[in-house]
Amino acid sequence: MLPAAAGYDRGITIFSPDGRLYQVEYAIETVRRGTLALGIKSTGGVILAVEEKTRKLQVSNVTQKIFQIDDHIGLAAAGYIPDARMQVDHARFFAQSNRLIYDEPVDVEGVAKNLADLAQQYTQYGGARPFGVAMIMAGVDKNGLGLFLTDPSGTYIGYDAVAIGAGSEQVTEFLEKNYRDDMSLEKACILAIESIFTVSEEKTGSKHIRLAVIDSTTKTLKMLSEEEIERYSKEVQVKESSS
Repeated sequence: MLPAAAGYDRGITIFSPDGRLYQVEYAIETVRRGTLALGIKSTGGVILAVEEKTRKLQVSNVTQKIFQIDDHIGLAAAGYIPDARMQVDHARFFAQSNRLIYDEPVDVEGVAKNLADLAQQYTQYGGARPFGVAMIMAGVDKNGLGLFLTDPSGTYIGYDAVAIGAGSEQVTEFLEKNYRDDMSLEKACILAIESIFTVSEEKTGSKHIRLAVIDSTTKTLKMLSEEEIERYSKEVQVKESSS
């Protein structure tokens, strides 16, 4: 006798008898197997942090998982990164079109919703698979700080702090215990590095960590240098050794 999923996991548009879209669930599983990415709000802005495991001869100064959408919006991805690049191009076009048409920066939630709508289309029509990537959208707009998660199902949800990728369940528990909405930008950076150390095989150093900050004053995304990340990493180690 064939398994319950047989037949229903071959067509993206077919619901199983228990109301599931298996191809979408498989895409979400791809996200769970990707390396960690997280976003954190603070009083001074929004943090995006990712873990990137580079090879010995790989050029490490090019970030593969954090993208700039507009001056005031950044995106961190987990899962199948080539799919993320396609969605990033779409988001950049949407953001620039908004500037040309309305002569103002696009809202963070507007970009998140647009990407979620794009992802949802790939769950509704045959002939193409769902996107195998989830993304954390962060930025500062006229409404204040924005932090949203989009996933392969086409869902988008706002968060104060969120993690995706391998170990995200453990990191989420860590954030629930340690996140405070009154923390400064620096403390949020330290918390982000602590979160990565929680599940990473590498418990010291910062070569495997990438950080981006969207400051609430300048409303501009900035990639932190290796020296800045290393400084925060040392603060984490001092904090752990004293506890």
